[in-house]
Amino acid sequence: MSESKKLTAGIIRNDRLMSDARTIRYYDTNGQKREVLDSRPVEVQPTIGELRLDPLVNEWVAMAAHRQGRVFLPPKELCPLCPTTGELLTEIPEKDYEVVVFDNRSPSLRPPVGDWALPDIVGPDTDLGTAAGKCEVICFAPEHGNSFKDLSPQRVRTLLEAWIDRTEELSQSSFIEHIAPFENRGEEIGVTISHPHGQIYAYSYIPPKVEKMLAAANKYKQETGKILFDAIVERELRDEERIVARNDRWLAYVPYAARYPFEIHVTPLNPVADLTGLTAQDREAFPEIALEVMKRLDGVFGIEMAYIAAWHQAPVRIGRDVMRLHWQITSVRRAPGKLKYLAGSESAMGAFIMDMRPEQSAGQLREVIL
Repeated sequence: MSESKKLTAGIIRNDRLMSDARTIRYYDTNGQKREVLDSRPVEVQPTIGELRLDPLVNEWVAMAAHRQGRVFLPPKELCPLCPTTGELLTEIPEKDYEVVVFDNRSPSLRPPVGDWALPDIVGPDTDLGTAAGKCEVICFAPEHGNSFKDLSPQRVRTLLEAWIDRTEELSQSSFIEHIAPFENRGEEIGVTISHPHGQIYAYSYIPPKVEKMLAAANKYKQETGKILFDAIVERELRDEERIVARNDRWLAYVPYAARYPFEIHVTPLNPVADLTGLTAQDREAFPEIALEVMKRLDGVFGIEMAYIAAWHQAPVRIGRDVMRLHWQITSVRRAPGKLKYLAGSESAMGAFIMDMRPEQSAGQLREVIL
C-alpha cells in the first residue's frame, strides 16, 4: 500500500504498510518519496483486550496484559523510534523522517472486528466488553534525546498538522467517541522510550475527566446561557497575573485553580471544539507560542522538566457546542530534586492540594529569560 494525501501548509502525508500490516504515515514538507519497505520479520499482533466496568464509580478500565512485555528505556543504539540505519531495523524503515505516525505495536485499545457496542451499565452485573479503540505513536523528530522545545517552528507546524489530520480521520470510525493526543516526557512521568514522541489515544467511551468537564460545561450553559471555557479565558485575560505568554491567536496561562506545581493551559483565542476547527491563522501562529511555553518551562530551574502535555477537545459526537480545545501541560517538578507526589489525598481521594499559588508559578515562568 502506498497512498498520498495533500494537507495544508504544503505538507504531504504518505502511507505505507509495515511488515505486520500496521500503517505508518509520513508527514513531509519537502516532497520526499517514501518507498523503503519494512524488512523486519512479521510478528503476531496482540488480540484485543478486555473492557471492565468499575461499578463503584461507573468508570471503564481497559485490561491490556500484553503491554507488560513492551520495550523499556532502551539505549540509543537500540531505540525503536530512531530511523532505520544499518543493522538497526526500527519502527521507521526510512533512514530519515520529519514527523511520522504509526499504529502502536502494543496497543491498550485496538479496532474491533465486526459490529461493536459498549456494554450497558448495570452495576456489578455489567457485561465484559472488549477494549475497542485505537492507539498510535507520533514521532516528532528523528534525533534521539531531543525534546519538543528543540523542534524548529516548521517542525511544530508539521506536528500540529499531523494531530489535526489524525483527529479528523479517527473521528470517522463509528466506534470512536473521544480522541486525545498527548506527550509524556521524563522518567518521572513513566516514559519508557527517550525519543521525542507522543501518542494518540482514540477511545470507544468518554474518559472520566472528559465526562466531568462535559457535565460542568452543560450545567453552566443551562444556568447562564454561556460557554464555561470562554468565561474562564475572559477571567484570565481580565486578571492578567496568571498569563505566561500570548500572541494574536493564542493565550498561555496558569489556571486559577492549578493542581500541579507548574501547569499551563494554551488555548486559541478563536474558540473551537477540536483541532480540526483551527483556522489557517491559528495553525501558523501555534509554533511561536508552543515553543515559548516549553522553553519557559525548562528555564524555570535550568533543567528539563518532566511533563504531560495533553490536548483536551470535544468528544466526537457530543458536547461540541459547549466544549473547547486547549492544550494542558502539567509538571510534577516543584523544585530541583523535588517532585509533587500524588499520594493519599490526590490518588486515593482525587482531592488535589497545591503547595504554591498559581500566581507564583506564573511569575516564575514569565521571569525566564529566553
